[in-house]
Amino acid sequence: MPDVLESIKDRRSVRKYKTSDITDEDLNEILEAVRWSPSWANTQCWEIVVVRDPSIKKELKGCFKSKGNPARDAVEQAPVVIALCSKLKTSGYYKGEVATKFGDWFMFDTGIAAQNLCLAAYAKGLGSVIIGLFDHDMAARVLNVKEGYDLVTMIPIGYPEKRPSAPKRKEIKDFVHYDSFQPKPA
Repeated sequence: MPDVLESIKDRRSVRKYKTSDITDEDLNEILEAVRWSPSWANTQCWEIVVVRDPSIKKELKGCFKSKGNPARDAVEQAPVVIALCSKLKTSGYYKGEVATKFGDWFMFDTGIAAQNLCLAAYAKGLGSVIIGLFDHDMAARVLNVKEGYDLVTMIPIGYPEKRPSAPKRKEIKDFVHYDSFQPKPA
């Protein structure tokens, strides 16, 4: 199994998949990675809908506003689509009140869960892509998402047709600041 930093560096967004199915055992191990994701006060605000049914995937494909979005076809083509939902007004709350400047913290917690899911899929030789550009409300209706929850992202998972090359990354010196974001005014 690759080490964590190697996995982070090598994982890519994959949008084209082979027809090979994913075993229940592999899928459960990927879901186990979500289970152990950290979250605000251990609220574990995520809920997952696993989609394998081709007719539902076809409906989800119809939730894309842009036919040019390469992830659109991935939703129908991938053997599994993970719809990652979050319970609202839980994460980032204390005694029913917003506890942070940013309000509901569900996007942060769901992002961590999504990254864990994608890294676990990569460790299994699978590809994935985190999708954000689609009609979330329409897709939530397709999946019958319960009131009080939001569909945050869809993540197709499958064996990659090919692995894309790495995009250019900023150097550490280009985004890290020590002790202060900018020099203090004189």
